[in-house]
Amino acid sequence: MKIFFVVLMMIPLALFSEEKPDSIKSWNFGGLASLNFSQVSLTNWAAGGRSSTSGVAIFNVFGNYKKDNISWENSLDMGYGLLKEQDNEAVKSNDKLDFNSKLGVKRTEKLYYSTLFNFKTQFAPGYKYPNTTDAISRFLAPAYMTLSVGVDYKPNKVLSFFISPLTGKMTIVNDDDLSAMGAFGVDPGKTVRMEVGSFAKMEVKTEIMKNVSLNSKLDLFSNYLHNPENIDVNWDLLINMKINDFLSANLISNLIYDDDIKIGFDENNDGVIERSGPRVQFKEMFGLGLSLKF
Repeated sequence: MKIFFVVLMMIPLALFSEEKPDSIKSWNFGGLASLNFSQVSLTNWAAGGRSSTSGVAIFNVFGNYKKDNISWENSLDMGYGLLKEQDNEAVKSNDKLDFNSKLGVKRTEKLYYSTLFNFKTQFAPGYKYPNTTDAISRFLAPAYMTLSVGVDYKPNKVLSFFISPLTGKMTIVNDDDLSAMGAFGVDPGKTVRMEVGSFAKMEVKTEIMKNVSLNSKLDLFSNYLHNPENIDVNWDLLINMKINDFLSANLISNLIYDDDIKIGFDENNDGVIERSGPRVQFKEMFGLGLSLKF
């Protein structure tokens, strides 16, 4: 699986290296690299509190090709963060690896016949703190691969709306312990779960005011063969507020709902999980730090 991922990431580079000089002009590259810090230091602080240090790194790049009737959009979004409170062990606050590739053939000025590929996973093990012995997630556990065929509506440079009536989704749990537990919706003992359904993706990328850019991605998936009314939701939001050439503030949020991911309920707050079921997951981060936009 790791070899497959490396080969997949090399495809755009290999194709680009074979491009002729005239074709290179059809490529558009750019991205954002940001490193945010926050720190609280308390010494003999009568009002109470805890010293803490946190850091979050963000790296988003894209490479888009457009010539004649062909449009090929590629993006790689990565993020990793750590939080340390006083003498406690550092814990993970952010962990993301998200690759998208969309190839389209123009049908009209605003409509494309398109194929979309998406791969999502994380870099490092995750834990249900304070337990740092038993990992509840790892690299490729889970990982999600989605392949869709459909149409892409682009009314302008800001908005893109892709819809597919035929989508294959693969959930990978490449870890023996998590696989045995049936984590992330796979059958116990299995490492892969296949789903077939419909998929929709809406992306907004714009500058909402001077030096403030917004990038929002909303993914919706419905499994035709199992509870199609329970729609999986993944919504990412990144707002970048540029202060100067090297300083910026970032607001990041991620909302997830997956009917196949069961989360424990402690109804009595006694430390005992009475039942489990799907729940809305939400993460929000705000940081100020070094930034480079290219």
